Amino acid sequence: MDKKDNPMSRLMELAAPYKGEYVLSVILAILGVAAGLLPFFAVSKIVILLMDGETSVSVYMEWCLIAGIGFLGKVCFANFSTLVSHTATFATLAEIRLKLADKLTRVPMGYMINTPSGELKNVLVDRVEGMETTLAHLVPELTANLCIPICILICLLFLDWRMALAALITLPIGMLCYKGMANGYEEKFQGLIMRVRKMTSTVVEYIGGIEVIKAFNQSANSYQKYSDAVEDNAAYAVNWMKSVQLYKSMLVTIWPSVLVCVLPIGCVLYRNGSLSVPAFVTCIVLSLGIITPILNAMNFTDSISQMKSVVGELCAVLDEKELDRPETPVSIHSSNIVLENVSFSYESEKPLLKNINLSIPENSITAFVGPSGGGKSTITKLIAGFWDVTNGTVKLDGTDIRKIPLSQLMDNIAYISQDNYLFDETVLENIRMGKPSATDEEVYQAARDCGCYDFILNLENGFHTVVGGAGGHLSGGERQRIAIARAVLKNAPIVILDEATAYIDAENEALIQEAMAKVIAGKTVLMIAHRLSTITDADKIVVIKDGQIIDEGTHENLLTSCTLYQEMWKAHMDTKDVA
Repeated sequence: MDKKDNPMSRLMELAAPYKGEYVLSVILAILGVAAGLLPFFAVSKIVILLMDGETSVSVYMEWCLIAGIGFLGKVCFANFSTLVSHTATFATLAEIRLKLADKLTRVPMGYMINTPSGELKNVLVDRVEGMETTLAHLVPELTANLCIPICILICLLFLDWRMALAALITLPIGMLCYKGMANGYEEKFQGLIMRVRKMTSTVVEYIGGIEVIKAFNQSANSYQKYSDAVEDNAAYAVNWMKSVQLYKSMLVTIWPSVLVCVLPIGCVLYRNGSLSVPAFVTCIVLSLGIITPILNAMNFTDSISQMKSVVGELCAVLDEKELDRPETPVSIHSSNIVLENVSFSYESEKPLLKNINLSIPENSITAFVGPSGGGKSTITKLIAGFWDVTNGTVKLDGTDIRKIPLSQLMDNIAYISQDNYLFDETVLENIRMGKPSATDEEVYQAARDCGCYDFILNLENGFHTVVGGAGGHLSGGERQRIAIARAVLKNAPIVILDEATAYIDAENEALIQEAMAKVIAGKTVLMIAHRLSTITDADKIVVIKDGQIIDEGTHENLLTSCTLYQEMWKAHMDTKDVA
């Protein structure tokens, strides 16, 4: 199998920086195995001494000490092995999470939009966390469990090859039971994983939409969907376990029954004079230690399959196509933006934009208006580099943005949408994200410029108020004003306002519009507004419908030349009159 398609090879690749630690954990595990064999030999020796009539307590104490040293060595080496493997595992999981987070910053926004948030949360949090037990224990413990029977078998071969074979008679019979139990395992396990994913996504959807569910009295229907997913997952697992229960019972009964073969065969050999009593006793004691480690190793079957599935999901994200951007910065002296023959569509979907040609001069205000779903936000997101165009080019200062490093492009653009996200931090830190090196006073000034300084001071702890997850402790308007302050602090030469005042009341909107007039001076501004009265002073208004530019010009020009704009303006004014 190609290395890229082999989940376990990819796992080793992800864990490569900590290969030395994993090798050390295996060595420690093997040393623990070696130490664990000493009690077997000590017990067999004590039994032989008893049979020989040895009465010296000191002799027995010696062998008891050897057994104790072996047991202590086994525990110490095993614990040290587990400690080393856990340390390497947590470092590996941290590395994987950082790689995933970094990857998500470089994939197109279309991937983020089309992938349910519950699925991404499941991969980044639950699935990665689920690797800990398997990865930390699989390497050392599986190694130890496989080494123990091999070492015992070698010892038995040295003692008497016939007894070694007798100790293995139950193994192939048990393997037949194991084969029956494992029949169709991969397909059944993938079926279980699919149901777990569905259940997780349903739970996330149910919790995320609980407000809507309650508001529209849909609790019963929504809970039914959640309940069905949970019950389907449980029923599938139970039915699977029932189908293999007979094989599993036979397996755990037959495999450990080594004495059923060892004792009669050993007795025959002893009576024939070809097997000594000491060798017979030693073989009996050693044979008891063969099967238990194999059963323990078998318990890793689910873990290995789960690991394959998890690594496959992780690699699906890590291998997702990225925005192709160079690393070397380019020279950008202006914020002139030009779209040439731009067309765009998501994968296998109908075109959202068709042959867009548009010039946006530096230090100008360009507004985009039109019916919902016409492509206004798509144009601004293409300019912001969230996607690559399907055809055509988007240029900044004459340079195709695909030839501009993503970090450099982001430094030149401040993007404010109608659904801005706030982190579960203080107001101060949420604003400071626009410029991590900003002083507190610079943050305060950005808030003043946006007209949100006073309302922030009136919060419970002022600028040190924690806003909650996604800014849940604040109203929509408050979140939006803080997001605007964050963009103001960034002070990028290009400002994109995607219906940035959607959640702000008329009074606050007027304050922000007045403040923004000062803040955006000398910048290239792109605006998408649902209130046409807020963009009448724009240098250019672009009317978009069905992914095409219908017309462009000033407010006054469009009122005379564009029928669609006239209808939109009339509808807007009628709404204002009613209000």
